[in-house]
Amino acid sequence: MTFFQDFPIPPSGPKPPSARFVPPPWAGPPAYELPAVVHIGKFLHRGPAMVMVLRSVEVFSTGCYFNLSWVFRRGEETEEDWAEKHSLFFQPGMGFRRGTDQSWLMFGVELSDGSKASTGNRPPHGFMGTNEEPDPPTLALNNGGGSGADDELAGTGTLWLWPLPPAGDFRLVAQWTDFGMEETSIELDGGLLRTAAEGVQPFWPEEDSRNA
Repeated sequence: MTFFQDFPIPPSGPKPPSARFVPPPWAGPPAYELPAVVHIGKFLHRGPAMVMVLRSVEVFSTGCYFNLSWVFRRGEETEEDWAEKHSLFFQPGMGFRRGTDQSWLMFGVELSDGSKASTGNRPPHGFMGTNEEPDPPTLALNNGGGSGADDELAGTGTLWLWPLPPAGDFRLVAQWTDFGMEETSIELDGGLLRTAAEGVQPFWPEEDSRNA
């Protein structure tokens, strides 16, 4: 007989069911969909020290993800100025500072029906956990991470747009004045994204048909 045999294990009882968190559609894409990917490959900004690109759009049935990346090269900055940029770049929220002037990283959309949405008034993941449905459209910025070196800073991020944009051309707008990028925009085709949504594939089509 071992020492621990003197201590019987108490019955555990039934395990309570755990609820899976399902984000509301304005906070993120459906969990069980394979999106249709639309290659974009456009520069939002291209300058001597900074590049920001929109690589692709992942289209879901309820909205779409914009996949972005950016790179900064060190120019004539002093050690002190470059250290300050490092600090701003790696702040939570990519420089989002509530209550100051709008110099942090911001994005916006202006859709073909005239409606607009911006990330400027919300921190990253600002719609996550929000139970009250906001007025559409909404735009949420999620930081994908970054890396830094003595002469370069690089990062990625995604924008979740809810719902799908209407057909017609719309603008994607960006600004990051902390890093010298004034307001800039590119035009995208909402009809192209809506057409792509027809190719979205549910993981379990039979369950979708039963729930329809």
